[in-house]
Amino acid sequence: MNRPLRHIAIFCGLLVLGLLLRVNWLQHVDRQELAQHEKNARVRFERFATPRGDIIVGGKAITGSKETESRDYAFRRTYKDGPMYAPVTGYASQARGTSLLERTYDSILSGQDDRFAFRHAKDVLTGQPRRGGDVITTIDAKAQKAAYKGLTDLGARGAVVALDPRTGKVLSLVSTPSYNPEVFAGITFKESERFTALEKKKGKPLANRPLRETYPPGSTFKILTAAAALEHGVVTDVDARTDAVSPYPLPLSSDRIGSEAGDAVCSKASMKTAMQYSCNNVFLDAAVELGEDRMRETAEKFGFNEDVYADEFGDMLATKSLYPPKLDKPGTALTGMGQGSLTSTPMQMAMVTAALANDGKLMQPYIVDELRGPDLSTLEKNEPMEMSQAVSPETAEKVQEMMEHTAKEGSAQRALIDGVTVGGKTGTAQRGVNVRDEVPYGWFVSYGKKDDGRSVAVAVFIDPTDMDISRSDISGGRLGAPIAKSVMQAVLGD
Repeated sequence: MNRPLRHIAIFCGLLVLGLLLRVNWLQHVDRQELAQHEKNARVRFERFATPRGDIIVGGKAITGSKETESRDYAFRRTYKDGPMYAPVTGYASQARGTSLLERTYDSILSGQDDRFAFRHAKDVLTGQPRRGGDVITTIDAKAQKAAYKGLTDLGARGAVVALDPRTGKVLSLVSTPSYNPEVFAGITFKESERFTALEKKKGKPLANRPLRETYPPGSTFKILTAAAALEHGVVTDVDARTDAVSPYPLPLSSDRIGSEAGDAVCSKASMKTAMQYSCNNVFLDAAVELGEDRMRETAEKFGFNEDVYADEFGDMLATKSLYPPKLDKPGTALTGMGQGSLTSTPMQMAMVTAALANDGKLMQPYIVDELRGPDLSTLEKNEPMEMSQAVSPETAEKVQEMMEHTAKEGSAQRALIDGVTVGGKTGTAQRGVNVRDEVPYGWFVSYGKKDDGRSVAVAVFIDPTDMDISRSDISGGRLGAPIAKSVMQAVLGD
């Protein structure tokens, strides 16, 4: 054989060897991944071949399955109060796949989990159809309804997160405007068009604002600044007057920052008074005294710059809230009042509030209480898990004292509830480069405690872009506090 033919023969042999290796790799290494890949038609057919298990809130199913006339997709997903629960359930669509809890626990809900193998073998012998398991959530139905009604009555883009401070259970997770996952649950062209229309809608109904969107937290962040100042000894007496003048001269800048309450109230005010009236100068000065490293250290103990899940794993990951690196003095000062390049999800601010209400102990948020098999047996049971001791109990107690004073005597009075100890903090966050041309965001964070030990922490975020409201009427206390109050009442009411 001459040299060219020999080279061609060797090349062809290598190609055949490569194909054989690839085939074996696909069959033995990638087999499981390909078998479960969402774009595998067989996976989609299997997912909707039988009724899916249900997502449960308060002992009642908020999902269901309806038989279709399709040969390949025998059942389609249905939803009860779909828009209200969409940020929790996500969707299970024959055409669009799955998201959120429907995605994270797809193998359980579709009955394809390996733990069901024995059960399915028994069903085959008895002629029973395959059945999926159920996902039992921590959501409080009354709190979810109160949060959703509060935001929709305002006609606002917004979010509400409510947590049990002692355990980390997610009691409410709401985003508005929302969508009904049922309208595109099928495979038809019309349903595909509905999904596309939702994607293009100005109000971003498909957005999960509690988990996936970040915003400047504004003055609600002052509770964290106060905690940092107390924890590091920059402030030792919350009732003592400070040296922070108002308007406050921003370091290395000609800018002077005032406060809505006025210079007479805020100049050299104590930290408790500054919290009560949301004076910027005291918190700007505290951040400067702390410096960026100690501010960042405290923020990170509360969960900033970390991956935070509303569930242990899967598709419930929140966008990371950021206390940015390499800040100069002006940038550090601005974070003290929740502005500058600082960003937070509503979930993160609920976590900060919950940790302070829980004597400084930050619990891992979780939204699934239990996974059950088709026979109602428990497959998994989630237990509370501590993330960190963000600040000492003594520091947390002092911040609680200030937040409760703010609720009784200051800007958070609209959240007060008879028979409940309430602490709160309002927030108005500027956005954009030209802040005078952009409507600000409204924030409100609060906690409620009862003598029997029950408690709840709430974060309310409001984007008034679509609201018919004057700029002067946009404040967390005016818009967010009544919503927080209704959620706390729903959780703590007898």
